[in-house]
Amino acid sequence: VFSKIFSHEALESYLPKIQLVIKDTLRAWSSNPESINVYHEAQKLTFRMAIRVLLGFRIPDEELGRLFEVYQQFVENVFSLPMDLPFSGYRRGIRARETLQKGLEKAIQEKLQNTQGKDYADALDILIESGKENGKELTMQELKDGTLELIFAAYATTASASTSLIMQLLKHPRVLEKLREELRSKGILHNGCICEGSLRLDNINGLYYLDCVIKEVLRLFTPISGGYRTVLQTFELDGFQIPKGWSVMYSIRDTHDTAPVFKDVDVFDPDRFGQGRSEDKDGRFHYLPFGGGVRTCLGKHLAKLFLKALAIELASTSRFELATRTFPKITLVPVVHPVDGLKVKFFGLDSNQNEILTGTDAMLGATV
Repeated sequence: VFSKIFSHEALESYLPKIQLVIKDTLRAWSSNPESINVYHEAQKLTFRMAIRVLLGFRIPDEELGRLFEVYQQFVENVFSLPMDLPFSGYRRGIRARETLQKGLEKAIQEKLQNTQGKDYADALDILIESGKENGKELTMQELKDGTLELIFAAYATTASASTSLIMQLLKHPRVLEKLREELRSKGILHNGCICEGSLRLDNINGLYYLDCVIKEVLRLFTPISGGYRTVLQTFELDGFQIPKGWSVMYSIRDTHDTAPVFKDVDVFDPDRFGQGRSEDKDGRFHYLPFGGGVRTCLGKHLAKLFLKALAIELASTSRFELATRTFPKITLVPVVHPVDGLKVKFFGLDSNQNEILTGTDAMLGATV
């Protein structure tokens, strides 16, 4: 089922919807006279992408905002100690999950009843059809569980990586300009506008420098620290015997930090993945932001597509600057993110890359 949900054809159909969600979000960020908390807003963006694009729910914005708050409460308390006491994080998490399940059930029922006006098959459509093809129509509980799993997969890690992307573009303006040059050379960006019809999946996959930038963000700021595996066969590692049946944790972050193929590991250098160096090509398990082996992340292609679409919009239609004196420190828990969320001021750009004044700015300018 998941191979269909994240297939080339499915990604192609999601792409215009992803672009639309990102465009609307950046427009809102740019119209805000104050700086925004990028990590918090990126969480809203990835949640909205999951609801609108992956699941195809037509939830009004106000209701979507409430559902996001409930979902955040659920995620914040999902790993609480299982102490079922009043006012405990566990109890709050349970209540949030119940409220969330009710909201999702309502959205699923409305979706099942209203099939008009659909121009693509979203992930939930594929999930439902797959059940029918296998002669087992999914129950409402199974649909709710599948929906929650898809939201969870698209939410925290993608928000983390989106924030890291924006932070690195702020820190490295030459990288941003090099991105713009590639977009111009490929006929995607012209006179400060994204050319209509130019953003197809094959075109995006042909943007080699953009791919290097996303790879480097994920190498240096992998959202998840590692993963767990069960040992299927006793083996020896550096003189230590690891018995069959043990649970072991592999560290993605330590692997990226110590892999000998990466030169100057602490430096943000997208060119390390360029054709001249290709540092990720030496060895199978030196670079594994999405895990490795048969249990690699199924949604990795969607995540990379989302990050690429975001980078293209940022390079094409926005000017942004850090709203604090220094860049914040990074915390690794529960996923990688800046401790203050990253405060950034966004400005809209017109078709000639000129800053668009907000109503307030225009009025202030007129009085000077």
